[in-house]
Amino acid sequence: MIDRQLLTKNGIAVLRLAREFLSLKSGDRIETVGDYAEKMDLGRGTIQSAMRYLEETGAIRLEARGHLGTYIEEIDYKKLWGVSGLSSITGVMPLPYSRRYEGLATGLYKVFEKASIPFNMAYMRGGYNRIEALEQGKYDFAVMSKLAADINIAEGRDIVIILSLGKYSYVKGHKILFADPEYREIRDGMKVAIDNTSIDHYVLTRYECEGKSVEYVQLSYNQILKSLLEKRIDAAVWNIDETEDRNLNLPYYDLTNPKVLKLNEDDTEAVFVVKRPIGVLTES
Repeated sequence: MIDRQLLTKNGIAVLRLAREFLSLKSGDRIETVGDYAEKMDLGRGTIQSAMRYLEETGAIRLEARGHLGTYIEEIDYKKLWGVSGLSSITGVMPLPYSRRYEGLATGLYKVFEKASIPFNMAYMRGGYNRIEALEQGKYDFAVMSKLAADINIAEGRDIVIILSLGKYSYVKGHKILFADPEYREIRDGMKVAIDNTSIDHYVLTRYECEGKSVEYVQLSYNQILKSLLEKRIDAAVWNIDETEDRNLNLPYYDLTNPKVLKLNEDDTEAVFVVKRPIGVLTES
């Protein structure tokens, strides 16, 4: 239940600042009092009182660094949530078709349950689709690979990574699967599956086929294995987790293109992204 003090005019500033800070983390620089006052159409004194309230309740601890600005030293998301006036957090992640994704979804539910924060998870195929839904405000955060997030940030999408779970938290890795056990590498003339909605799949496939004269066959990710088994395509890049989970009898081999190897396993790392808050700077 919201503190009665938050029902005053100053409480509006507390509520809105709490929502702003929920998307930040320890070490982030916050905007100036003047910036918040202008953005929220409130007085500077009102903003200062709201920040003081959040500090006094232990929701945040700020550190002023002179001309460098003010930074978050400590942050308590549970306390921030309690004064934010929000009902629940909704995230979006890939369809849980592998045990690794199932475990990730289960872990998220347990973390939010422990923090007493209402939480819902939606599932959507394709990294591009999840980012578009995030930018449209349909979800509060999205789960994807670090590779996908970095590519979209480089393309100018208005998102920022707020948390990384480390290597192999997203997938064990990607391999090349072949319909014919005689094949061990991509060859000219092959029909190769590609899913343009999946950032990882699209990038890894194009890199692995670079310099080869292949026919790309546009398929949704959940159609690729069936197409391989029915030999309607010759090869496909695939998340090895599902292949092993389902004990599929399909030969697979390592990706070999140097550009793929330079990705340093970023495609295996799960990250959480949110819409980049106004005023939060990213590293150049």
